[in-house]
Amino acid sequence: MRKLFNTNFNNEGVHFMLLITRIAIAAFMLTHGLQKLPWLLAGGEIQFADPIGLGQTASLVLTVFAEVVCSVLVLLGLGTRFAVIPLIILMLVAALVIHAPDAFEKKELAFHYLLTYLFLLVAGPGKYSIDHLISRNMNGRRR
Repeated sequence: MRKLFNTNFNNEGVHFMLLITRIAIAAFMLTHGLQKLPWLLAGGEIQFADPIGLGQTASLVLTVFAEVVCSVLVLLGLGTRFAVIPLIILMLVAALVIHAPDAFEKKELAFHYLLTYLFLLVAGPGKYSIDHLISRNMNGRRR
């Protein structure tokens, strides 16, 4: 019963959950991005939302970049803190611009993603990541 209310961190557990969080959120977002990728590669006229006035093509390119490329980087734990920045921006635009007139229920998913990406921005990818290997090698060279 004491363990249930224990507030001490189990570092291994935290690192494992960071791994699970990265894998899950990247996989979830990839399902959105991989649906849009054929629209970009089709070569025809692009019909896509232009919420911030960049043009439909630029909006689609940036969306696919965030949802596919950045999600793969998050999945691998490679440049994680940089990779979540476009995803954070994308979710802010989705929640506050695209779904601005909608009820909260429509915005909720974007806010869930946003909170997870903000968490990864602050917490980092954890030790089960390529970032950790790079950091360990960089720190080893300095000594």
